[in-house]
Amino acid sequence: MTQDPRSALLRAALDAAERGWHVFPLRPGAKRPALHGEKACTRTGPCAAGHRKWEQRATTDPDRIRAAWSRAPFNVGIATGRSGLVVVDLDVPKDKGSSDAPDGAATFGALCERAGHPVPDTYRTRTASGGTHLYFTAPPGVQLTNTAGSIAALVDTRAHGGYVVAAGSITPTGRYEALCAPVAAPLPGWLLSILQPAPKRPKAPSVATVGQSRRYADTALAGEVRNVASAVTGGREAALFRAARALGRFVAWGDLPRSVVEQALQEAGEAAGLTVAECRSTLRSALNWSIAHNQQRGTA
Repeated sequence: MTQDPRSALLRAALDAAERGWHVFPLRPGAKRPALHGEKACTRTGPCAAGHRKWEQRATTDPDRIRAAWSRAPFNVGIATGRSGLVVVDLDVPKDKGSSDAPDGAATFGALCERAGHPVPDTYRTRTASGGTHLYFTAPPGVQLTNTAGSIAALVDTRAHGGYVVAAGSITPTGRYEALCAPVAAPLPGWLLSILQPAPKRPKAPSVATVGQSRRYADTALAGEVRNVASAVTGGREAALFRAARALGRFVAWGDLPRSVVEQALQEAGEAAGLTVAECRSTLRSALNWSIAHNQQRGTA
């Protein structure tokens, strides 16, 4: 006997809550929250003490979930931050006619390869558009926020302040489906290092501090060049990727010219056995990310 849509969506909401994930209703057949906005708030019921947004009202209480889903066949939203989750969203190109354009899964796979790690095995869902959501548990004591395309093309993340559509939800373009790995794995350390904001730098360091930092930058450059040039087969591209990420902050702070870093690492990568194209591709993406995610130092 086929389960009616409302019962199936209620089951999806309860399943997510049983995992400890905080859920809230999305509009039937859509991805937007079904809860009222602040302007329409009557300051009654759950909002008696002030308007409560969807993230605050997300719950794991089965009684509240049954009461909510008894009203309509709501899709299921998961508040990622409240659920202790970081979800990596691997999207597909909007232009479906460009068959040769890499999708988010391909660019994320290349990022993992450059970092020297396999694509993590964790709970994942297929989205209605054909993309993939990778679920990870967030590390304790770290509050990550949402990102959009800063890791790689067509790769976004949802954490505090964000939500994802849960498996079992249905939209006009298709259904969200669980794929494999019943448990969400911990967020890998190398991915955390990419997502974690760089520590803020003093806005107005002294001249002595700037000079010391530039000497440190020169030492770091020499060390990273040695690491790349001596890397062995199987770890060369990962070594180049890590070196570019490490040195990009000195470019952002004005301690090293980008051209100097690129030339030194390009030569080191080629000396290790990488091709010119492999070096350029890895350097460009790693330096772009590092420069964008490291705060500029203020002028003295």
